[in-house]
Amino acid sequence: MKNALILGGTGFVGRHVCEKLQREGWHITVPTRRAINASAVQHLPGLTVIEADVHDEAVLTRLLPGHDVVVNLVAILHGSEAAFERTHVELPAKLARACVASGVRRVVHVSALGVSAESPSRYQRSKARGEALLRAADLDLSVLRPSVIFGAGDRFLNLFAQLQAVFPVMPLAGAQARFQPVWVEDVASAVVACAKDSGLPRSSVGQTYECAGPDVLTLADLVRLAGRFGSRQRPILPLPMAIGRLQALMMELAPGEPLMSRDNLDAMSVDNVASGQFPGLVDLGIRPAAVAAVAPTYLGGHNSRSRLLALRRR
Repeated sequence: MKNALILGGTGFVGRHVCEKLQREGWHITVPTRRAINASAVQHLPGLTVIEADVHDEAVLTRLLPGHDVVVNLVAILHGSEAAFERTHVELPAKLARACVASGVRRVVHVSALGVSAESPSRYQRSKARGEALLRAADLDLSVLRPSVIFGAGDRFLNLFAQLQAVFPVMPLAGAQARFQPVWVEDVASAVVACAKDSGLPRSSVGQTYECAGPDVLTLADLVRLAGRFGSRQRPILPLPMAIGRLQALMMELAPGEPLMSRDNLDAMSVDNVASGQFPGLVDLGIRPAAVAAVAPTYLGGHNSRSRLLALRRR
């Protein structure tokens, strides 16, 4: 039985990765600050939850021995420069040193499409630095760069469906920003394929894969799709970037995690689509699913007909 250490195993993508690895017969270790955060995966056979701070390099070094591969899924979408640095740069650096110290060489790292040291987005710049640090450590590294990820429980299409249930019109900054959305199940399958690194046309070691779906859609297209399959489709009011940045600033100042940040708008100034310079999901034996094929299966819960069906069932 092979053993995998999953950093970020309690998150949106991490839950799907854990389920797929478990079906493949792997033993999985998921460190988390609080065990209650792992309630979605701790029922899986062969999965061990450990309360630990993965940002502590000494803890990482203790956790790694005995594992065949470590998967890094830890990421944040919003935060300060210091928060992005800690999560996307310092953690990969600590992981690289811990891997060298413990002798665990196989690493699968989930990054993002559009990462670049010259990007206007702090998120993308920090992701690029984290990738570079892992590459410099001379590990058996595979890097996955997904576009925006959708699926049941996402904070993307679900959010737009919920907002259109409340607001009569959708004011939208970056309406023409382009994405190549990828299903969470396809991303999880890519992680598992790289972790196994067997039966592939070529070894995934040392490869960077662009994880993107079959369709390129604008943000406005995606909002319309979420409305059509969800609650109801509202008219879209494209916002000039200056007003959009003011709107994002107000969201940043509100309590809780913002729906949109100025850094998100900076990231959307660059197309979030596959460059074609790297292999993709097909090279991992995965046929990517389209948004229109998957979204109706989970966005339907936001519409009035689904609520009436639930009442009938009760």
